[in-house]
Amino acid sequence: MASKRRGLPEINAGSMADIAFLLLIFFLVTTTMDIDTGIARKLPPMPEEDQQEDDSQINARNIYVVLINSNDQLLVEGEMMDISQLREGAKRFIDNNGAREDLSENPEKAIISLQNDRGTSYKMYIRVQNELAAAYNELRNRASLSKFGERYNDLNKTNQKEIRKMYPQKISEAEPKNIGGNS
Repeated sequence: MASKRRGLPEINAGSMADIAFLLLIFFLVTTTMDIDTGIARKLPPMPEEDQQEDDSQINARNIYVVLINSNDQLLVEGEMMDISQLREGAKRFIDNNGAREDLSENPEKAIISLQNDRGTSYKMYIRVQNELAAAYNELRNRASLSKFGERYNDLNKTNQKEIRKMYPQKISEAEPKNIGGNS
């Protein structure tokens, strides 16, 4: 008598690939991806050849030195300063027009040098950036209101360019260092 050997029943895997594909599509469509954001900063255009400044001719009085240590403390021009005073201090420095010997000669020559410690918090770094940008925005708004009777953002491109020429935003950021005593 011939024994009838029974094999194991096979599972139909034909639709398994379809199911996996549908699950993949489902998760791709329903998943949200967090996008890291940073500071939206538009770099200034390269100066033309005849307008290149020679770094050796920059007067030390035209540089406003802002340091942030690892404890999120500001050291501005060698003195401790609170973040709430930074905007007014920067505006006073930029818009001096030669009135005081310890501040910039004029807004076109004023440079803000920003350096932070590697241990500086991101929040403090952003706050300092915002205060410096706000100082320039306020000076530009004031100049555009007095010259054109409109806020800077409401001006046409030509007039905005004229105001930017009066108050060019020159913020020099140095590479972070260990200036706060952290090793």
